[in-house]
Amino acid sequence: MNTKIKIIKTIVVDDEPLARRGLRTRLDSHSDIEVVAECQNGVDAVSKISQLRPDLVFLDIQMPGLNGFQVIQKLKELQQPIPVIVFVTAYDSYAIKAFDVHALDYLLKPADNERLASALGKVRDYFANQYQDAQSQKLVNLVAELTGDNCEEILRKLAKGERIETDPYPDILAIKDGSEVTRVAVNDIQWIDAAGDYMCVHALDGMHIMRKTMKELEQELNPKIFVRVHRSAIANIKYVKKLVSHISGEYHLILQNDTELKVSRSHRDKVKAAMKT
Repeated sequence: MNTKIKIIKTIVVDDEPLARRGLRTRLDSHSDIEVVAECQNGVDAVSKISQLRPDLVFLDIQMPGLNGFQVIQKLKELQQPIPVIVFVTAYDSYAIKAFDVHALDYLLKPADNERLASALGKVRDYFANQYQDAQSQKLVNLVAELTGDNCEEILRKLAKGERIETDPYPDILAIKDGSEVTRVAVNDIQWIDAAGDYMCVHALDGMHIMRKTMKELEQELNPKIFVRVHRSAIANIKYVKKLVSHISGEYHLILQNDTELKVSRSHRDKVKAAMKT
């Protein structure tokens, strides 16, 4: 009984024309690989992947504008299926070995035939054993952990064997009001102040009331973004326009919507430090 060979629709993404050409030439020698598109940047890659729905993408990590990690993040944001990804990098082999711990595939530029054949073997195994969903989820989780904003720093840490810090803080704040639960994006929260036993969460879509202590909320929110300005107030530093000092010695934060928050003496130094970051 003849088994039909699966043709693996593939996209090659690299900002270097010679790198794309070299990889495509090697891929052409594999009869089950069909290169359906080449992309010279991350934005084009997001568009082509969304449009063509490839099985496999060879994705350069270090590209200007939108790097490889951010391409995956963007696809996730657009709720697009994540294809099997083989990352490509010009970084050293130590980073490649470190990435292998996550059971993903990487090629070091320029890709040699042996390493490419090994990567393609793993790709075929994924499809043969229907592992692609699990692989895609691992990739999404990895990118989410690494944030993707600074791929050079991530690669440097991996190459040195340094630990990558994950972000333990939620993207969504679930606010319960009776039988209803409202999901508020943490990035949309401008400031929070206390009103008795309740917290008033001021977000871009309006104010939400939640029953929680200021201390509990402070522990849930990323301290690099949310700074305690007073015993009963927390501000999102991203929405701060300026810090104003008064003749009386008091300091006030002025938010982008012109809300004014008093800064207590005990939190002044921390607020000043946050303003400089």
